[in-house]
Amino acid sequence: MTPPLRAAAAQVTEAAIAAVRPEALLPRRLSWRAGELLLDGRSFAAPVRPTGRIVAVGGGKAAAGMAAALAGILPGTRLSGLVSVPEGGGRSLAHVEVRETRPRAANLPTAAVVEATGSMRRLLGSLRPEDLAVVLVTGGGSALLEEPAAGVELADVIAVTRSLSAAGADIGELNLVRRAVSLVKAGGLARACTAGRLVAVVLSDVIGDPLDLIASGPCMPAGSGFGVALAILRRHAALDVAPRLTRHLEQGIIEAHPPAPGGEWTTPSGCRVSHVLLGGNATAVDAAARAAAELGYDVTARHADVALESAEAAGRRLAKEAAGLIATACHDGRSRAVIEGGEAVVRLPREHGRGGRNQQTALATVEAWQRTGAAWPAGLLITSVGTDGEDGPTESAGGVVDLEVVRQLAARGIDIGRAVARCDAHPTLAAAGGLVVTGPTGTNVADVRIILARP
Repeated sequence: MTPPLRAAAAQVTEAAIAAVRPEALLPRRLSWRAGELLLDGRSFAAPVRPTGRIVAVGGGKAAAGMAAALAGILPGTRLSGLVSVPEGGGRSLAHVEVRETRPRAANLPTAAVVEATGSMRRLLGSLRPEDLAVVLVTGGGSALLEEPAAGVELADVIAVTRSLSAAGADIGELNLVRRAVSLVKAGGLARACTAGRLVAVVLSDVIGDPLDLIASGPCMPAGSGFGVALAILRRHAALDVAPRLTRHLEQGIIEAHPPAPGGEWTTPSGCRVSHVLLGGNATAVDAAARAAAELGYDVTARHADVALESAEAAGRRLAKEAAGLIATACHDGRSRAVIEGGEAVVRLPREHGRGGRNQQTALATVEAWQRTGAAWPAGLLITSVGTDGEDGPTESAGGVVDLEVVRQLAARGIDIGRAVARCDAHPTLAAAGGLVVTGPTGTNVADVRIILARP
């Protein structure tokens, strides 16, 4: 028997999240045999000498799970290290310290992040040519791996990040600016390494999986990009937000770092660097689509492209598609589902409420549906969820809309249009039972949106 819409949506969402947990992904790609790290069962990193060290460092919302998975395949007596994770994302590991360095629902670097990152950089700089370094790079790493460049203060980085986010800058723009003002981004963490071999293991939260933008590319060489960063600040009226940071960009000297096709390169100290991409948003979408099909839905799955879309535009588009989907389902009696990935952007007005891009997307579907004058069908559900369990400065993962939510919104006389205009989706959906709450998931590959339509 097909479960109710809410239960089905929860199952599909959990399938998406479970598929991108690093504990499931890492052992499928990496293994250890006779002192050598293998990739897909084949020789990948030169054998580590019996006296060699294996050090793991990194940061992101999935870093603890990735460290645990790595410890599961490596000889524990030779492994040590440190990873930086958000509050609630920690766990106790025998040989790798997992340090919670920022509060939940506050995706910004802190003094604790800077301290942990400095410790990682020094640890990598203490290694010898016979040692192996493994850098764990996951979504959320830009805020969890940070050490500002000389002349730039942490407060400057925070102020500019907040300003760009409020102005609707996308993750690519944010990370291009972050890269230009950091010691450890754009390959800086790898350049600090004096081991003979460094392997960066990556779980992507950026659409298209560009290695230089995921967590701002701590192990990917890139030009400092001062001119590009200044252009982004200018485009979003942020040149005056942090004068020290702007001066750093204006006075910067472009460093010429050769490109690294496939993430393979050698640092000035002679450390050979490789990247292994474990998965990304498409991995979650495919798993969600399989789960929906198993529940009896005819599924259309879409992998996200890099085109930018506002949360409001995404909501309008989903509402329009949902109308056609429910009409088709009612016509032929077959349940339909659409599963897609993405990461919308939100531009905050001067006077704004509280919410996140997924909640804003969900609420925008209600506003768009109301404008048609049609009643919300009993067999229709639309949800948008962050795979990390966080959505903006809230502890909700996203929003869900079904007939009961729409009825509750109407019963409370809530002005949906005003709530969308003010980006006040969190309290609005909370009042109607329309929040999705998962808690920290231990992973992060951007967002999954789901339409379920039953006759």
